Amino acid sequence: FFIISSSTTKKGLRTLKRLSFFQNIRKEGPANHFNKSNTPTAGGIFIIVPFLVLLFVLSVKYNSIKILILLFCSFGFCIIGFSDDFLSIKNEKNTGLKVREKFILQSLISIIFIVLANQSDYINPIITITNNLEVNAGYIILPISFLTIVGLSNSVNLTDGLDGLASGCSSIVFFGLGTEILMKEQSELIIFSILCFSMSGLCLGFLQCNRYPAKIFMGDTGSLSIGAILGSIAILTNSLFSLSIMSGIFIMESLSVIIQVSFFKLTKRFFNDGKRIFLMTPIHHHFELKGFKEEKIVETFWKINILLVILGIVLKINL
Repeated sequence: FFIISSSTTKKGLRTLKRLSFFQNIRKEGPANHFNKSNTPTAGGIFIIVPFLVLLFVLSVKYNSIKILILLFCSFGFCIIGFSDDFLSIKNEKNTGLKVREKFILQSLISIIFIVLANQSDYINPIITITNNLEVNAGYIILPISFLTIVGLSNSVNLTDGLDGLASGCSSIVFFGLGTEILMKEQSELIIFSILCFSMSGLCLGFLQCNRYPAKIFMGDTGSLSIGAILGSIAILTNSLFSLSIMSGIFIMESLSVIIQVSFFKLTKRFFNDGKRIFLMTPIHHHFELKGFKEEKIVETFWKINILLVILGIVLKINL
């Protein structure tokens, strides 16, 4: 899958250039990002489409409703992401779909996925923390599942702001999640471990053209889908706690935006002057404005993500 993604990305790069699928850079971003305006976007199709084909083949071969439900969720978020990228390019703006429209569509796909999975008893209300500790979430598992899919989808999207950051971290997290699922030693879940390793390879293959200096961006087509795929696989394999640790970088990026916006609104309301904690969010832009080189920030985040994956696996082994 590494070879498939790498080769299709290189070939597809020329097609996206010919179609003028170029990234629109937001005016509020760091000034040094404006030189990326002629970089093709929506490259996530070279990650997601091979994965969707794999899911379809497996669902037919094994007549698996579980994989079919995952296919539905993955395809749904891919369509949302591609629509956002297409409208962004068409309107020559950094945003395509409105935030409200995007959230409604994400919510709709997530709710249908959760209802179908729950009706088939694929959602386990007992969250496994460690081998010796479990928490029965009861019906709360349903809103937790919703927040996992929608939240992680948007978190990966926010992380996709530096060359190779989202694709590199995604490859690491998918590999970690696949390993954790394999450690469960449940034969019916092995297929999901294979799917995670496949996605890891696809993200790594795409990274060959996406790393600094990026020749192509994954766009919302890739980032929204990747987060949803991670969340939905974790739900179907009861790996929510492990994923929450392994996805620490994605969560940190999202939290930085929430903290920044909340603090600004609160200070503006009480002091009539909005204050900021970070120079810019998501937090990777804060470090950029601090003077750190883009490639150094990405490399550091990758290393932190690897440590988080190791932590998630060690917790499963020793506790």
